[in-house]
Amino acid sequence: MALTDTAIRNAKPRPKPYKLSDSLGLFVLVQPSGGKLWRLKYRIDGREKKLGFGSYPEVSLIEARKKRDKARELLAADKDPSREKQQAKHRAMASAANTFGEIALEFIDKRRREGLSTSTADKSKYYISRMGPVIARLPIAEINAPDLLAVLRRIEAKGNYETAGRVLQLAGRVFRYAVATARLGSDPSRDLRGALTAPQRKHYGAIVEAKRAGELLRAIDGYEGQLITRLAMQLAPHVFVRPGEKRGGSANLDSALSGVSA
Repeated sequence: MALTDTAIRNAKPRPKPYKLSDSLGLFVLVQPSGGKLWRLKYRIDGREKKLGFGSYPEVSLIEARKKRDKARELLAADKDPSREKQQAKHRAMASAANTFGEIALEFIDKRRREGLSTSTADKSKYYISRMGPVIARLPIAEINAPDLLAVLRRIEAKGNYETAGRVLQLAGRVFRYAVATARLGSDPSRDLRGALTAPQRKHYGAIVEAKRAGELLRAIDGYEGQLITRLAMQLAPHVFVRPGEKRGGSANLDSALSGVSA
């Protein structure tokens, strides 16, 4: 005879565990401590096995029967409910460990091993940090396009349109890395193309007329400030490198000269 809530609720503990059977293999195991545990007895591949569904009353009679029916559907498809439950648990644990923040750091470390400079790696970490701690702690498989867009809109609201674009670009690379390493099905950032405000390009002052180039060179020759600055300015027209590269070259030169003098 099928169980009732009243029968389960009134079941008293005994010196040894005993069963209260429901139907189709479902039963309650009443413990000497008074605990009442849901169990499903089933057979697969000629072996008898048991599957737990939690305890009563946390799991009600109706809920336990629904869990039983789902397990029987798996059995009908030649799947072991216990094995499926274990695999689902492992997938959930793996998903919780694979947060966006952890995978982003892993991706940056990979790029560093491939030759990414320290300054660029630090800048990448900065852009990732702009996404905030909530996104960083989320399993990457749970992040969708609206989640990402909400983060980018907050950056845009401060007028940082270029930063928002760079954050989206880097986030997309992290998502694609997660796809490539079998931890994500698809890249949610691809659905956000065209969603952000394009920043207005700012053009810096430049000499575009040939005759004015001579004026610049004469001005450089007339500079009477610090020696290192004057030398750097005189070198600039010959090498056409960025200021940062010039500074790096100067530092290397200073080291070399120090070594020679030593």
